[in-house]
Amino acid sequence: MFDPVLLRTFVALAETLSFTQAAARLQLSQPTVSQHVRRLEKAAGRALVARDTRLVRLTDNGEAMLGFARSILAAEDQAVTYFTGSAMRGRLRFGAADDLALTQLPQVLRDFRQLYPQINLELSVAQSGALAKRLHAGQLDLAFLKQESGTAQGRLVRRDSLAWVAHQDLRVEEAAPVPLIAYPSPSLSRAVAIAALEQAGRTWRVTCNVREVNGALAAARAGIGIAVFPRSLIPGDLTEVGSVAGLPPLGTIDFALLDNPRAAREPVEALASAILARPGNLKS
Repeated sequence: MFDPVLLRTFVALAETLSFTQAAARLQLSQPTVSQHVRRLEKAAGRALVARDTRLVRLTDNGEAMLGFARSILAAEDQAVTYFTGSAMRGRLRFGAADDLALTQLPQVLRDFRQLYPQINLELSVAQSGALAKRLHAGQLDLAFLKQESGTAQGRLVRRDSLAWVAHQDLRVEEAAPVPLIAYPSPSLSRAVAIAALEQAGRTWRVTCNVREVNGALAAARAGIGIAVFPRSLIPGDLTEVGSVAGLPPLGTIDFALLDNPRAAREPVEALASAILARPGNLKS
C-alpha cells in the first residue's frame, strides 16, 4: 500500500523538517519531495505534514506514519540484504563518549545490529580524549566523541552549546570560589570551564574529581558543585545555573564522528550513515 520510495522521502522530511534539506539529503529536487509527500498523504487518506511559509511540522497522523515508515523500511532493508546474499560481515570497533552513550545512541546501535546482524559490533565507552588516542593508535574503527567547535576533524553530527549545571538548591555566593565538578586533566569541559572563569576573574576550586559521566551526575545531584554539560544532555532533575550564579558563557562544542582510514570502509560507513541520518534524535 505504501511505496518505500515515498516512505524514505517522508522520513527524510520528518527528520529535517525542511523540504530543502530533505531534497539535498536524497539528491532530489524540492518539487519531487513535495510530490512524494502529497502522494503518501493521498495513499494514507490523512494529512501527514502541516506547512506554512516558514515552518514544517508533522501532524499527529504524521508522527504515527513516521514510526510505521521506519519499521517498514528497516524490514525492507533486512529482506534485501538477506535475499541478495550481500550481507555485510566483519568486525566494527566503535567508541562513544560516555555522556553520548546515555542518549538515544543505544537505539541507533540496536537498529544497526538488527540490520547488519553479521557484523561483530564491539562498543567501547570512555572519555572523548581517550577515544581519540585509541582511534589514532588503530585500536578503534569509528569514534563518536566531543571536540572543540570548528575543529577540522571528522564529520560533524551536530553542534551544541555548553552550560553550567547543578542541583536547583545549590547556591554560590559571587565572592566565593566556584565549586567545580570536573574530569581529570586533560578534559575539554574542564579546560573550557577553567578558562572561562579565569578570563572572567572568578576564583574556583574542584570539589569533586570524576572519571565518568555517572560520577558527574551523582555529584551534581548531591549538590557538591557545578558541572559542565552540553545543553541537550542536561537531565531533567538538574538545571542550568549560569545566569543565577553570574557565571560566564561557555561557548559551543561539536559532536563528531572520526574514523580510522585503515578500517574496513563498508561497516564504518554504514554505522556513520545511521548516526548522521538521525542527529536530532541523539538527545537525552
